[in-house]
Amino acid sequence: MTVMTDRPHMLTEDFEAVARVAAREVEGLRLEFIDGVIRSKAVPDGDHDRIVLWLARICMQHRPELWLHVERGLAVGDYRSGRARPDAVLAVDDAFVGQGEWADPAPVLMVVEVTSYDTETDRRDRVEKPLAYARTGIPVYLLIDREACDVTVFSEPDGRRYANTRTVEFGNDVELPDPVNVTLQTEVLKDWVR
Repeated sequence: MTVMTDRPHMLTEDFEAVARVAAREVEGLRLEFIDGVIRSKAVPDGDHDRIVLWLARICMQHRPELWLHVERGLAVGDYRSGRARPDAVLAVDDAFVGQGEWADPAPVLMVVEVTSYDTETDRRDRVEKPLAYARTGIPVYLLIDREACDVTVFSEPDGRRYANTRTVEFGNDVELPDPVNVTLQTEVLKDWVR
């Protein structure tokens, strides 16, 4: 489901009010606000959740000082005040203590998206979010793409886009660069796709 506004410049406060009402009224509805457009995000299935848990375990083993925060709302981008809810966010354990639903992204080392099987995946996860996260200055964006059966690592944000993008097929190792510095062995991801 995609909701477009008639107003070209929806205020962030208006979005937050709409998102609160939607969360109360429609079970499982999760909204995001990127580049002035409200979009819904698919509710994760069991394989999606398993991938996030797999990644959390790896991060805990290799970087125990960091936590993989699940579905942490972030204030992303300065253009039309974005609000995104990544599938996971890698940051120190207390990075978001005392913050509200839409946290400051400054302590974020990496955001993670695992694609869902919906019509908005291409635009949302492969186009809009890399731009929003890069403009926000988040060092690494990890996209685990279950449709393409590959992993893309976006890094080196320059304020407009990620200067470095590396894609590998499931089954190959992929290095998550500084400041994450973890190598993922992606063979197991083949088990969690349709």
